[in-house]
Amino acid sequence: VRRRPYLWCRGHQALRSGKTSMASFKELGLPSCALRAVEALGYTTPTPVQEQAIPEILAGQDVIAAASTGTGKTAAFLLPTLAKLEAREHTARAPRILVITPTRELAEQIAYASMRIGRCCGHYTAALFGGKPIAEQIEKLAGGCDIAIATPGRLCDLIDKHAIDLDS
Repeated sequence: VRRRPYLWCRGHQALRSGKTSMASFKELGLPSCALRAVEALGYTTPTPVQEQAIPEILAGQDVIAAASTGTGKTAAFLLPTLAKLEAREHTARAPRILVITPTRELAEQIAYASMRIGRCCGHYTAALFGGKPIAEQIEKLAGGCDIAIATPGRLCDLIDKHAIDLDS
């Protein structure tokens, strides 16, 4: 059973049909760095979940979105979030965004998209999950990142090793 995208924002919820009324990502209000990322990713028009979520996130709303696989949910939260995050010099620093995901495969997918979008917006991503040497991930964190994509187990390992600062 295919479900239509579901979007909930603080204070209201919206369930809309699969039709996209916006003609372009630019009309959604994305800044130039995010529009460069859209072009680099090869996107032409927003999906329904992107059309609904991006303006709400840009407006500072909390959003919960549920939609089928392949509908653009990752870009729907990464494009506005990374575009709104102010760029800063790449020096040792704690991540400013933490995405926790249940599986290594999903962490890899989100990290790949985050790296591609981040490159256009001046942000660095650290992918933190099991199955890869923890020493390399600790080194990446020590070098600084803006966004950390982590599985719960690896995040706990890094916290136990005092390798990630979530207090900043």
